[in-house]
Amino acid sequence: MTRKTVRIAMNGVTGRMGYRQHLVRSILALRDQGGLDLGDGTALWPEPILVGRREHALREIAERHGLEHWSTDVDAVLTDPTVDIYFDAQVTSAREEAIERAVAAGKHIYTEKPTATGLEGALELARLAHEKGIKHGVVQDKIFLPGLLKLKRLIDGGFFGRILSVRGEFGYWVFEGDWQSAQRPSWNYRAEDGGGIVVDMFPHWEYVLHELFGRVVAVQALAATHVPQRWDEDGKPFDATADDAAYGIFELEGGVVAQINSSWAVRVNRDELVEFQVDGTEGSAVAGLRRCRVQHRSATPKPVWDPDVPATEVFRDQWQEVPDNAEFDNGFKAQWELFLKHVYADAPYHWDLLAGARGVQLAGLGLKSSAEGRRLEVPEISL
Repeated sequence: MTRKTVRIAMNGVTGRMGYRQHLVRSILALRDQGGLDLGDGTALWPEPILVGRREHALREIAERHGLEHWSTDVDAVLTDPTVDIYFDAQVTSAREEAIERAVAAGKHIYTEKPTATGLEGALELARLAHEKGIKHGVVQDKIFLPGLLKLKRLIDGGFFGRILSVRGEFGYWVFEGDWQSAQRPSWNYRAEDGGGIVVDMFPHWEYVLHELFGRVVAVQALAATHVPQRWDEDGKPFDATADDAAYGIFELEGGVVAQINSSWAVRVNRDELVEFQVDGTEGSAVAGLRRCRVQHRSATPKPVWDPDVPATEVFRDQWQEVPDNAEFDNGFKAQWELFLKHVYADAPYHWDLLAGARGVQLAGLGLKSSAEGRRLEVPEISL
């Protein structure tokens, strides 16, 4: 098999997500398996160039994994003709400008979301990439999770009949940082740094809903800052200026109604950190990160409301587990493979910068809906 080296500039790998999911569990995992087989006798060999601002952190990661190439000079990397792809996992506030420079340099683009701080900027990136003729993709990892892949299988098989509604619960308690360190970086809680759970999670909900159930046509949301003071990485207190919880109702094309709660100020009393319950005329399902359970119409119990006697049914036991029936790879790695095949084998791919702009649009409208206390329509966008 012929090996083709693909040099990828990876900006933001010193952060939690950029390092753990994209570098280690995706790009380095592809190297561990001998590269990506394109099916034509060619194996793509990803060669990451670590990019960032912290020289010591980049050097330490490179030494830990035996990588040769790293740089704090983004412009030098972008002007290197041997670099094929630019990947961005920086903080949101730095992403738009960096991607614009990478597009101008003619690099293919793969990026975390949100792609920009506002819809205008997100659409401009999509337009620039389209005009440049480069290939571009946005991380939409949750639709590649085992639980949601099983849910998609049920939808495609007609299990639900007519789908009525979707209920989603996401979140966990993020420690304030005073007596226990926080699990998320402090910038997530500062609006001026691009933080906030609406900006972070509504782009996820947009593509999950769009891909599985239909386009979001209207949104009504309430964003809240439940924990007003937190402590940063240096142990210094700061005022939380960004929302840490959001309660959204999304109306979908075709009449499905989705209600999704997102919170970094909730203690988990569910089987997984995110769960979606889908109810239809013929059956229901509850899907999480890995598991998916179903209850068919024929096996639906008939409870009767009676608060004066103890419940005699264990409702969770009345659901059936959906089997794996397949091997599920890491969701981030699976999408990296699809994007690389798109770039080097012209495989179909539609999770592009325009799809990313839809997520930015929904987040912006969600914040506007919360501020104005009203339902807002979500117009369809295009280049």
